[in-house]
Parts: sequence; C-alpha cells; structure tokens
Amino acid sequence: MSTDNIFLFFKTKFPFKTDGLLDFIASFQPKTYPKGSIILQANDVETNLRFLDEGIIREFYAYKDKERNLTFYTTPDFVTDFNALAQRVPTKKYQECLTDTTLRILPKEKFEFFLQHYPCGKIFIETIFKQLMAQKEQEEFKNYCLSPDELYLDLLATKPDWLQQIPQYHVASYLGITPETLSRIRKRITS
Repeated sequence: MSTDNIFLFFKTKFPFKTDGLLDFIASFQPKTYPKGSIILQANDVETNLRFLDEGIIREFYAYKDKERNLTFYTTPDFVTDFNALAQRVPTKKYQECLTDTTLRILPKEKFEFFLQHYPCGKIFIETIFKQLMAQKEQEEFKNYCLSPDELYLDLLATKPDWLQQIPQYHVASYLGITPETLSRIRKRITS
C-alpha cells in the first residue's frame, strides 16, 4: 500500500491524522476510460469522488460552440467538481480524457460516511476547499494581469509536463489565445 498513488497523495498533500485512511482508500473502485471519453458534463450532478490514477484529463467550459480549458490533470489527483459535489448542484464543467485513463471512483454516500466518522475527513474537506480557493485566486490574477508571454513563461516554470504532454491547441485554449499565437510566443521565447 505504501506505493499506491492515492495513499502517497494523502501522505504528501494531507499529512494529518489518518484514522480510517486505509479503509477509505480500499473503498474506491478502479474504472478505465478510453481516450476521448467525457467523464463529466455540464448539468451533471456529481455523485462520485474521482481520483486520477493514470492518464491526462482536461477540464473545460463549453458555451455557444466555444470551449475554454480550465485546467489539466496529469498526475495523481482528485478530478471531482468539489463545489458541485458539496453544494449538490449541477456542474457547469466538462471533463474529457485526453489519453486512456484509469480513475478510482467512490460513491458520494461512502465519501459522506468517511467525512462523518473520521476526524481527518472534515480536515480533508476544509483543506481541499482552502486549496481550491487559493488556486482560483491565483489563476484569476494570472488571467487578468499577465500577458500571454508571461502566462506561457509561468507554465514553462510551473507545469512543464503540460507543455510536453498536452496538444498545443488545448494549451492555447487554456491560455486564452490561438494556437498560432502560442506558436509565435514559443518561437520568441526559445530563440
């Protein structure tokens, strides 16, 4: 169990008291999805907690025939719309597998049992929401204040795996620019 992705995720990102952690991890069921699968779409109600074990997932909004990428998941992480799950409201997001993907899925009822019966469950939720708020604040600042060149340099410094593993047109959508503009930025920066 010590080399298990989800176990390592909790040990490194949430190193608090772990009563019930092994039972919690054992409750997840693996499920594989082929490349191109939509695992979440707008107006869905989140009924599961999903953990990315393997693969790449893009999260995006789609509105009036336009899509805008919000983030990419490339390493073990939770890929659940926590706001929709917690508030019991339909999501506005989509999630698509950019590669063959393996997820671990835990039904909401089992997740709620964990939250109610183990002190670390409440701490986990509080910590996740604090992290999500901090991340949202940071992303808003970058998107409103940084130029496309600065956004690309930030990606180069903080998420180089995205630039190596994700198609350029998806990265351009995330940055809010065209693929041609991204190509020009890359050329300027590398020369």
